Amino acid sequence: MPVVPSGLPHPTAPERPLAQALRRDRWRVVAGYLVLALVWILSSDAAVQVLAGDMATAARWQTAKGTFFVVASAGLIYLLLRPLAQHVLHAHSQLESSEARHRQMFQGNPGPILVYDLESLAILDVNPAASSLFGWDREAFMAMPISALWPPGEETQLAAKLAEIRAEPGELCVLTADLQLRDGSRRRMEMRSNAINYGGRPARLLIAIDRTSETQALRRRDMALARVEEAHEMARIGAWEVDPATGLGRYSNQVYHLLGRRPPEARRWHRFEELLVPADPATAALSEQLLQDMTGEQVQIDVLLPLLAMDGRALMVHLRAESGHDDAGRPRVLGTLQDVTEREQSRRLLREREEQFRELVRVLPDGVVILSDEYVLYANACAAAQFGYGQHTLLGEPLSALVDAGDLARVRAQLFAPIPLPSTGAGEVIGMRRLDRERFQAGLAVGDVRYGGRNCKLLIVRDLSEPERIREALETSNRELQAMAGRLFSLQEDERRAISRDLHDDIGQAITAMKLSAYAAQDEADDTRRGEDLEQIIQLADATVGKLRDISTLLRPPQLDALGLEAALRWQAGMLFRSAAIELLADIQALPRRPQGDIEQACFRIAQESLTNVLRHARASQVSLQLHDVGDSGLHLQVRDDGEGFDPEGPRGLGLIVMRERAQSVGGTLRIESAHGAGTLIDLYLPYRSSAAATPDTLEH
Repeated sequence: MPVVPSGLPHPTAPERPLAQALRRDRWRVVAGYLVLALVWILSSDAAVQVLAGDMATAARWQTAKGTFFVVASAGLIYLLLRPLAQHVLHAHSQLESSEARHRQMFQGNPGPILVYDLESLAILDVNPAASSLFGWDREAFMAMPISALWPPGEETQLAAKLAEIRAEPGELCVLTADLQLRDGSRRRMEMRSNAINYGGRPARLLIAIDRTSETQALRRRDMALARVEEAHEMARIGAWEVDPATGLGRYSNQVYHLLGRRPPEARRWHRFEELLVPADPATAALSEQLLQDMTGEQVQIDVLLPLLAMDGRALMVHLRAESGHDDAGRPRVLGTLQDVTEREQSRRLLREREEQFRELVRVLPDGVVILSDEYVLYANACAAAQFGYGQHTLLGEPLSALVDAGDLARVRAQLFAPIPLPSTGAGEVIGMRRLDRERFQAGLAVGDVRYGGRNCKLLIVRDLSEPERIREALETSNRELQAMAGRLFSLQEDERRAISRDLHDDIGQAITAMKLSAYAAQDEADDTRRGEDLEQIIQLADATVGKLRDISTLLRPPQLDALGLEAALRWQAGMLFRSAAIELLADIQALPRRPQGDIEQACFRIAQESLTNVLRHARASQVSLQLHDVGDSGLHLQVRDDGEGFDPEGPRGLGLIVMRERAQSVGGTLRIESAHGAGTLIDLYLPYRSSAAATPDTLEH
């Protein structure tokens, strides 16, 4: 229970010096009176006997002596009792004043004060503050025990505390507990009580101090500190302080956790460099410089440091610090250490994504234009090329300079409609204008975008001129392919008829002749005639084998499989031009590695077709055949003649179409240059390995 403060005066304190003074003065008066009386009686009687000669005179002297003694003793007693009476009256006045002051202090004290009997626990007195706080008036308080203020369920704790007080009643008692008010609510009270004498019987004076607000404030502070700790943990940030004079510092547990260390059981002072493990020499030098800066008068640090945790993880920490003072006013460097590894990684990834997006927009095959108030703020290279502007001159141009006047209203409606309209695209064509006033068709996509801190409009422009040209070229190619397919089927049938005719007319007749000669030799009795028949059979067989070899070579030269591309080209060129009046200049270099089979076949057939065209159509006097390696790019074949030439833009023959298709089917490129009277150049580039399937058999002829 609470106790009365030790400085509060006890109600009986003024009576002790008064009683002592009265007791002391009383005995002084009595002793003095007895001494003076005895001295007077003895001295006066002796004087009377000396002075009085007879009994009558002695009697008169005795009467005068007695009268004088009574008067003198009365005056003496008055003089002796007068200070004592004044002291008693003064003490009584002080006692009344003290009681009034204590009663006034008791009644006017803003804190609740109660007086209760220690044995019966009855409340003897309360001040108005107690009545106001607890809700009971003075009469109700006087009718209830002090234990009624304790909430139900805490009787055991109250009984233990009362037993402790009764064991040592003179000691000051301090207790903090919850007390119950009249309305049933509870208040956290700090109670101080001590012993007093109240009305002549022992009692306890109890002063109650309401600590509810302080307790709630402490609880809120603890909760706030806990939330701060949670926030620090979530933000991965820790606090620290360093003494600039010694270089020693103290660090929160979060700092140790961030650096992969175990926090010490008790907060100890460490040097800052004992905790930091630099990730590289540059960081080590920077750390040393920071430690030196912390010893200065004014410290201001805000830096990113790459560090290594104790478990080997790479960390990026944000170190902040500034000069300050601790609770005692001593100079300190106060700072925080935050793990920003994920944030920096996110920033790096964001920068990379921004660079990738910027590069994507830059190389996008469609034009990208950003408008603010119908003026161009940004345009990529493709947009500048589409509209015929330079890279920078398109900036600042109005929308009306880019869109055809007839379609400007439609584009504005699309841009500034209150409700977004369906975006125009390739299906809805918009007329656009270039810098030279040339009109072109484009598909337009519209969107909203933030650029330079402003709300802008995004236009994606797709030039449909090239797709239209490609479509026309595709239609032309399709017609050529259809014609080539029809011609190819015709050539296949012609070749098959020729091969069938050769097999039937030449090979079939030769075999029939060998069969008849064999029958004749079988029935011939003359050995000489039989030998002639067998000799004829051998000659027919040799001729037949030669014809079959010619047919097989025509279908696929064996040199291509046996000796490779270089030897096959030399053989083919030699065979074609051995009896022609055209000069052949062959420069066929050895390749560093053999091409894939379909590459060899495509190169050989294109060279064969080119040389055959020179013989049939060019009317040339000289032809050049070159083959050489171009490194990792592949091989290069050139066939050049000085013949009549032709118009490449005019009608093309089936052979040229087949040559181009052969090159494209294996991943190569074929370029044909020719003009009337300027000869023809066949320029072929082929890789060593093809990613496409082998050349179809239908392209063989």
